Amino acid sequence: MGLVVDYGGHILGAVVLALLVGLVARPRQAIRRNGEPLRTPPDTLPLVGNGIKFLQSRWDLLGWFDKCQRQFGYETVALTVPTLPPGVLIHSPQNLEYVFKNEGLFTKGEFVKRRSWDLFGNGIINADGDMWKLQRKAGLAFLNNANLRVLTDVALPQYLSETLRDLKTSIGGDIVDLQHVFHEITTKLMGQMAYNMEMHADDAFSQAFDYASGATAERFQNPLWPVTELLTGRKFRRSVATVKSFGQRIVASAMHDRAAQQQTPSPSSFTPTTSDEEEAEDLPKPTHISGSLIQSLLAALSTPSTVADAALTYLSAGRDTTGQALTWTFYLLLQHPGAISKIRAEVASLLASHPSDSPLNTTLFTPLALPYTTAVFHEALRLYPPIPFEIRQCQADAVLPDGTALPRGSVLVWCIWAMQRSALTWGGDAGLFRPERFLREDKNGRRFVLGKSASEFPVFYGGARTCLGRRMAEAVAVQVIPAVVWGVELEAAWEVGVGRRSQTSLTLPMEGGLPVRVVGRG
Repeated sequence: MGLVVDYGGHILGAVVLALLVGLVARPRQAIRRNGEPLRTPPDTLPLVGNGIKFLQSRWDLLGWFDKCQRQFGYETVALTVPTLPPGVLIHSPQNLEYVFKNEGLFTKGEFVKRRSWDLFGNGIINADGDMWKLQRKAGLAFLNNANLRVLTDVALPQYLSETLRDLKTSIGGDIVDLQHVFHEITTKLMGQMAYNMEMHADDAFSQAFDYASGATAERFQNPLWPVTELLTGRKFRRSVATVKSFGQRIVASAMHDRAAQQQTPSPSSFTPTTSDEEEAEDLPKPTHISGSLIQSLLAALSTPSTVADAALTYLSAGRDTTGQALTWTFYLLLQHPGAISKIRAEVASLLASHPSDSPLNTTLFTPLALPYTTAVFHEALRLYPPIPFEIRQCQADAVLPDGTALPRGSVLVWCIWAMQRSALTWGGDAGLFRPERFLREDKNGRRFVLGKSASEFPVFYGGARTCLGRRMAEAVAVQVIPAVVWGVELEAAWEVGVGRRSQTSLTLPMEGGLPVRVVGRG
């Protein structure tokens, strides 16, 4: 066995060496700004450029991007990896705004699609043109005001009540993984309301998707992934097969539901006649919109495989990013008990002004009603953005506002993680957790959340591809955060002085989860 491994290693090494020699020797077009070559990031090496840096762990790579923005401010710098097209790293909100406004010029391109195709296929993450428009229209139909009301006023309170009950039974007991708790909430919500299916965070699909997401993310850091996956990609291929099989199950279930609807009028076609101001008791039950997203996708897209790709993409976006954002929010809150006290005070004031027979009426918890809680969530998103960096590819020659001339096919990268820590944008305390930076008061002393431009706060992207699920994510977070803070007393159960970090993924899951102890009621 050892001889086989050694022989395979020698073959791989020879292939890697041959690729590097050939690619390094290839003439490359230098990217310039106002006629001058761009400066290079720290730790750029001869011949291999930044290639070694991209091979380090995702967490360390984010730290390197942050080092770059602290050294260069808003300046655009060159990125060089021998096996990749010419590239740049941007930090300027002005440049990012230009990218958002010119979506057709800066697309995912073949660079991104080739690496993410196995997992997402024709899903909206990879789609352009009419395919993208059709999937976005289906998403808008799902995330309309009536459906969001059912989510916030009926479905989510039900799941939250169950979650709080379970957490209270853990008082003084075993350690609880809060990331799994939040992931379970968002998975059940998306499963029931979008696909009319029962889903859970520990399903085989969820585990397979998590692994496939990590392996796909590694493709963006490992320029030789087509070679290395020949020897190490078996588990990835199995995981993708599991994910795709689940996508087929979603479509088959939806087609069965559709056939049943044609025979019997279905509540999924229900359109509420109530206005947004009417009371929660007039709302339809969650089943009235169950599966509305997948039915919209079936109506919009022509083939079952494309519907499955779209469904899986929306499922990932709807459950993963929100669950992870909640996890990092509580990671910060457990380190800042003063913020927990402020949330409890805000909740107490709201509940006092709305007497109810219910011990905890979470339908009252909205971004407008709880501005400090909303600011906490935004501050957590700023410091721990669920999508930590983005990549686009130029479809034609372009010139950024700062004068950087980008040739057709060049790659443009921005690290949201690093940009959100910029002292130029957020002030000298940019690295600190301070929710108040998002709060202002009107002339009557009422607090409200200060809006930030997409180029300054690109957590929800911007331009034509602005995140469809922003309102849903905020609505879910501003119910979950105060409900948990009010309902139970939590204590950090990770090693003192050792911070949590993200595992390698396309998003920002916390490595090892968020271990806590439930030590009492809130």
